[in-house]
Amino acid sequence: MPFTLPLGLDAIDFHLQATDGKFYSLKNFQSAKVLVIFFTCNHCPYVFGSDEITRKTADRFKSKNVAFVGINSNSKQTVPEDSYEHMIERMEKHKFPWVYLYDPTQETALSYGALRTPHFFVFDQDRKLIYSGRAVDSPRDTSKMTSNDLEKALEEHLSGHAIQTPLTNPIGCNIKWEGKPAKWMPDDACDLV
Repeated sequence: MPFTLPLGLDAIDFHLQATDGKFYSLKNFQSAKVLVIFFTCNHCPYVFGSDEITRKTADRFKSKNVAFVGINSNSKQTVPEDSYEHMIERMEKHKFPWVYLYDPTQETALSYGALRTPHFFVFDQDRKLIYSGRAVDSPRDTSKMTSNDLEKALEEHLSGHAIQTPLTNPIGCNIKWEGKPAKWMPDDACDLV
């Protein structure tokens, strides 16, 4: 199997603690028509640059029963800012409209094949993967953005159409893997398109 979860496969379950102190798994989001799981963190300029666009997308599609779940899998040994404590501070400050989960073992990032922060995975009602990749084409500086691929995918799916571009390459910092240099990527990790 390729490093990153291929289109059409099922969402992989997890049991992770959120910034609210509670633990969440897929069953907590079973009522959502669409589930957006995205790998993010506390320090990446691509995350900072696009957080408000992601917020607008999450807010826009909330009424259509689309749930957003952010997961921080970065090693706090590599980047201390990516600790659980800093996640709590970040959520208290920004009040993002998603559940923010901590993946300290990095098992969830590995099971999904997360490549970068941010990296988005969109699942339909049956929890089959229908979109994977970036949200926007210029996440570090959204003033230069020409495409919001995540919004397009959600619009197309929710209107009953096939997603025209179901796979894009995520743009951002690589996941910070425990015990590895900051720029390290697994050998089998590769571009999606």
